[in-house]
Amino acid sequence: MTKSDMPDTAKSQRLYDVASQLIPGGVNSPARAWARVGGNPRFIDRGQGAMIWDADGNKFVDYVCSWGALILGHCHPEVVAAAESAVRRGSSFGAPTEIENTAAQLIVDSVPSVEMMRFVNSGTEAAMSAIRLARAATDRDLVLKFDGGYHGHDDALLVKAGSGVASFGIADSAGINSRLASDTLVAPYNDTEAVRQTFNAHGSNLACVIVEPIAGNMGVVPGAQDWLAELRDLTSKHGALLIFDEVISGFRVGAAGAQGKFNIEPDITCLGKVIGGGYPVGAYGASANLMSLVAPLGNVYQAGTLSGNPVAMATGVATMRAMLEEGQYDELASKTDMLASGLSEAVKSAGASYSVNSVTGMLTLFFTPEPPTNMTKASGADHAQFSTFFHAMLDAGIYIPPSPFEAWFVSTAHSAVDIERTVSAAEDALRRAVS
Repeated sequence: MTKSDMPDTAKSQRLYDVASQLIPGGVNSPARAWARVGGNPRFIDRGQGAMIWDADGNKFVDYVCSWGALILGHCHPEVVAAAESAVRRGSSFGAPTEIENTAAQLIVDSVPSVEMMRFVNSGTEAAMSAIRLARAATDRDLVLKFDGGYHGHDDALLVKAGSGVASFGIADSAGINSRLASDTLVAPYNDTEAVRQTFNAHGSNLACVIVEPIAGNMGVVPGAQDWLAELRDLTSKHGALLIFDEVISGFRVGAAGAQGKFNIEPDITCLGKVIGGGYPVGAYGASANLMSLVAPLGNVYQAGTLSGNPVAMATGVATMRAMLEEGQYDELASKTDMLASGLSEAVKSAGASYSVNSVTGMLTLFFTPEPPTNMTKASGADHAQFSTFFHAMLDAGIYIPPSPFEAWFVSTAHSAVDIERTVSAAEDALRRAVS
């Protein structure tokens, strides 16, 4: 690509320079920074369908889709209409509204393990509240999570694995109380023996196991059916609770989420992203018996000024109803399969040794020879080659996550033409990456 062919990014650069003086790193979430790929992030001006435009007017096919929230794509007419109607009635009341009932009913009707639920404002709040509930219900302190599983930035969960099969958590961020972090155990994802050993050593003190049944923050790594079944069996046997963090997979891989695909019911479910239709939202739900422990019915306190925000509820209802229409998930799965198979063929054509993992609505092109099953294997990705690939895709008008450890998200708005264009661009980008 000649210098004259390079896209103009002057306005994005100016905006980033200003942001860097006002906001740490110029971004309001580290995932938006380009630390792993180099360069500065593009500032996005608008979106429509599967497309976004940056501040300089450059157009991209978008596979970030607000990190999975926009399953219908940008500015879906029904979602826009719902937002406009809601905000004209009032953006927030700090009091109950009917639309909260409607949204909750859609979730309860769709997710078998959820009889009652509570809306919050983010996935972090959902996971934090779910663990508080589990500790109250069991009168225990220890939590088991898995290396590479991201459940928000709550102090108890922002830990990494130490040496050995399972270790007490070491804080993965400054400012975290070490005593609180030490109550979190960490084991390898998809490792049944490690889980058994952890329960043998700590089962009587474990309040819960929290897991993404389909991991999305080490790239897309599905949990193995027998491993997830073992989590269900062991938690039940030892009196611990099983929490499925479906903030990403909920209402994306199917109406019943990953638990519907695996036919495994957790004790508590965390949701987010899709259920807000692009507005800030989170939720946690369980049996009516468990949820009766939550204030004001019980003594597990959790509150939020904007929880159940009527605009977020309205856009979430519009999104969930659209996805519950017959054939929507089949169509999304077909598009995902088309992209995954196309990328696999592009890898072969480019002579690369990479792999693809995919489930309905999400995938990752791993810069590893085999699809990884855990974070250790995913960490073997060639970062330099991914960086070259990322920028080559950007130059071709394809916007993918700026990290080899993130999921690409497919929306119902992506067309066959969009996918064909993506695959063609990927083949050229892969050739550049391996040359």
